Amino acid sequence: MKTLFAALLACVVSQVNAQQITSPLSSIRVTGDSVVSAKPDRALIDVGVLTQEKQSQNASSQNAKQLDAVMVALHKLLGAEADIKTINFALNPDYQYRPMGGKSAVSSYTALNVVRVTVDDLDKVGPVIDAATQAGANHVESVRYTVKDQQVLRSQAVKEAALKARANADALAAALNLRITRIVSVEEGDGSPGPDAADPRDPAGPAPTPIQSNSFVVTANVTLTVEVTAH
Repeated sequence: MKTLFAALLACVVSQVNAQQITSPLSSIRVTGDSVVSAKPDRALIDVGVLTQEKQSQNASSQNAKQLDAVMVALHKLLGAEADIKTINFALNPDYQYRPMGGKSAVSSYTALNVVRVTVDDLDKVGPVIDAATQAGANHVESVRYTVKDQQVLRSQAVKEAALKARANADALAAALNLRITRIVSVEEGDGSPGPDAADPRDPAGPAPTPIQSNSFVVTANVTLTVEVTAH
């Protein structure tokens, strides 16, 4: 009986293995890319004050005094409800290095305080930089253009990429005389939202500072794997 059972089991396993060998999954893998751009409707301006003094307390207090003047000027330009937030504060020692293996010593302290000004009126970007620098800001870190609702552009880009991937799958299947039976998997790649160019500031421009906004771009990538069979 045991011998008969073992023989039957071996027969079943052999049939399953034969089906797996003769009926492999046939699939094709394609990719669709999309780029969607829009006119920016928001700007992020990072400006700050950099001070250096012999004593750490003096560097910090002088920095605070200059930044207070900058904040007053910015609120005067943009109003009491202006969107201004501190994004970076640092107080670091500056070392004087001695030759011939001598011990280094602290020569001064540098304080840096950077605020981010968010404006939806892009015509205010130049005046914001002018007001800040005239009030004592000596560190303009960046000016970045963006859109208020990035998800709308992201969704549009993903949709277009998915449609392109499906169209590529249909074209490839047709060229190979195959028929798509089902979608096996869908993978979305990382998008890269951002301006289509680097920092657009023109540091050499006359006052008021000229600012050129670029397009805001979102990219999407969708990879599609579909099962196919012969016609």
